Amino acid sequence: MRTPVTIIGAGLGGLTLARVLHLHGIPVTVHEAESSPAARTQGGMLDIHDYNGQLALQAAGLMDEFHAIVLEGRQAMRVLDRDGTVLLDKADDGTGGRPEVQRGDLRQILLDSLPAGTVRWGCKAGSTRALGEGRHEVTFADGSTVVTSLLVGADGAWSRVRPLLSATVPEYAGTSCVETYLFDADTRHPAAAKAVGGGSMMAPAPGAEIFAHRESGDTLHTYVMLSRPQDWFATIDFTDAAAATARIAREFDGWAPELTALITDGDTAPVLRPHYALPTGHRWDRVPGVTLLGDAAHLAVPNGEGANLAMLDGAELGAALAAHPDDIEAALTQYEQAMFPRSAEITAFGGADLYEIGSDNNTAQDLVAAFLESEQTS
Repeated sequence: MRTPVTIIGAGLGGLTLARVLHLHGIPVTVHEAESSPAARTQGGMLDIHDYNGQLALQAAGLMDEFHAIVLEGRQAMRVLDRDGTVLLDKADDGTGGRPEVQRGDLRQILLDSLPAGTVRWGCKAGSTRALGEGRHEVTFADGSTVVTSLLVGADGAWSRVRPLLSATVPEYAGTSCVETYLFDADTRHPAAAKAVGGGSMMAPAPGAEIFAHRESGDTLHTYVMLSRPQDWFATIDFTDAAAATARIAREFDGWAPELTALITDGDTAPVLRPHYALPTGHRWDRVPGVTLLGDAAHLAVPNGEGANLAMLDGAELGAALAAHPDDIEAALTQYEQAMFPRSAEITAFGGADLYEIGSDNNTAQDLVAAFLESEQTS
């Protein structure tokens, strides 16, 4: 295949696609809005699943590199009731199919696997337009343009490529996350560190949930989930860290102090992250010369599958293009026909009533029962 591929977005999905294309000798360029690989922190921990994310890494020929960045012991999982009672304490015995890595480390091994110059940094897509016959033009924020016969939108929730295929835009999903970090946790925050344990900890309740993860070093990363309208969060001044922290913590009055400490004792200012989603089953009619992957195609509320699906999208799209070197449309059709139902199925499961924060079933007891049932049927 001699047609160069233009990818917008150097996230995990776009980079996986670029790597698979490189392995097959297909020319590819990735345009990324960030100014450099170190322009911002790349998020927290990811569990990379053996049924999607690891399959993508196998296709990319990067399993050795992946195993080298796995954080041992982080598959340990605890479920606590709001009073601090431990209802489930599952150790990491090394046999699980979801090893944990830092997102930044995973992105770096993908970047390191590409030839120099593959990623063009500081190229923020501003708009796209169709030129006919499968050709498209991308205009960047600096006024420069690129014309391509094969355009892939790997540019996330607010994709600039998506309008070429779909008029659908993400909508607020009814929940938001407030993030904070606790550093040197075992010595400076021992009660919270003990509650979290060696891996992840979940303390769910209807309308509210505290999730925390032990990251590399001695760092706890807290995700406070709340089912509230956007107007509710708009009343909180997140530029005033102390006031914002206190307001969020009030939603957890009566919870065990070792759990609320994950909010009140944060060493960083709380960061609000609203959750947006595309409709479950979002799809489009085939448009020559362009497609989407990852959140650009099937944005969902956080359910542990987003990064894994994005990488599998990238790997499968790359494989389809390699398998149909003289027929781009056949490759894109093959990819989309597999991607649409796969992403819809995962999104539907992740949005099931039991797993919605606002559900009356969002309790520690129900979560433990679901885990035990899953283990018995697997």
